[in-house]
Amino acid sequence: MKKTIVLLPGDGIGPEVTRAAATVLRECAHEFSHEFHLEEHAIGGAAIDAKGVPLPNETLDACRKADAVFLGAVGGSKWDGLPVGKRPESGLLDLRKGLGLYVNLRPIRLLEPLSGISPLRPERLGDLDLEIVRELAGGMYFGERGKVTEDGVERAFDTESYSTQEIERIAAFAYARAENRSRRLCSVDKANVLLSSQLWRRTVTAMSTVYPSVKLEHMYVDNAAMQLTLRPSQFDVMLCSNMFGDILSDAAAALVGSIGLVPSASFGSSAPLFEPIHGSAPTLVGTDSANPIGSILSATMMLREAFGLSLEADWVEQSLVRVLSGGYRTADIMEAGARIVGGSVFTEILREEMQRTLEHAERYGWGV
Repeated sequence: MKKTIVLLPGDGIGPEVTRAAATVLRECAHEFSHEFHLEEHAIGGAAIDAKGVPLPNETLDACRKADAVFLGAVGGSKWDGLPVGKRPESGLLDLRKGLGLYVNLRPIRLLEPLSGISPLRPERLGDLDLEIVRELAGGMYFGERGKVTEDGVERAFDTESYSTQEIERIAAFAYARAENRSRRLCSVDKANVLLSSQLWRRTVTAMSTVYPSVKLEHMYVDNAAMQLTLRPSQFDVMLCSNMFGDILSDAAAALVGSIGLVPSASFGSSAPLFEPIHGSAPTLVGTDSANPIGSILSATMMLREAFGLSLEADWVEQSLVRVLSGGYRTADIMEAGARIVGGSVFTEILREEMQRTLEHAERYGWGV
């Protein structure tokens, strides 16, 4: 298999975690005779410093031509003084728009060796394995906005707006994910208050006739947030608007113990984008303490979801579980009795374990 992958390391710890993902991808290419052409481009603050804009045209052009895109992180206090639209985060929003991305998928899965770091007791945690499907191209983040001053009083506004077509395309993705899992879909809204949510609920409900095998449930966003904390195992696939999905997916990440553990993927009309959900964490730069697991799992999402390489993804993920079972931890997921290592060291230990998996495939029950 031949694929072109654009790497966008970005800012802060972005370059560090991107190196971890690149290591995994190169190992897969080498061991399974694939040709992955990895090319690096600037985005965010790094692009502002180098090119004067958060998303240079050459970066977007390269992403559009690629088979998949991997993003590290963007942002940092260095650029906080820039106006909205010129800051590093604008580069990410423009990238999503430029690639026509309208779906964000975040799997929330508890890695068994890390069950002890979840803030929930085991009886409440249950078998934590859910997916949050977030609409990515509409809603308040892209609606009409502005600010006015009247009689010396400043007022700002951001508009939540959705069309039937925007809701239908994201709902179709969520229904399809649910069909391939346990056939349960929870659509999240605030239909008791918001007109946009009332349209959301009506549209999602109307589509249920196309997916008769999927059990549809509606839940107000405040109740969904509470239920995620009380009993997350009740959910399988959650469908959310842009803002609600942004909030709930970050909250759900805490259930597995660290935001550094969660991957994500975004899909649309062009190349899919894969990225860990954590930020640029500029205070960690140069300390080698950034957790690379979210980045590594984003790479396995790329292998499985973009390229159909489930065997390769399983190889990495099962090796990762064994590394964690061996007691290796980064600082953010440290437990009593475990051994703390830096992010680069953790990645190298994983690479070595991947090699052992190949050498002892029958013993591990992998690939046989």
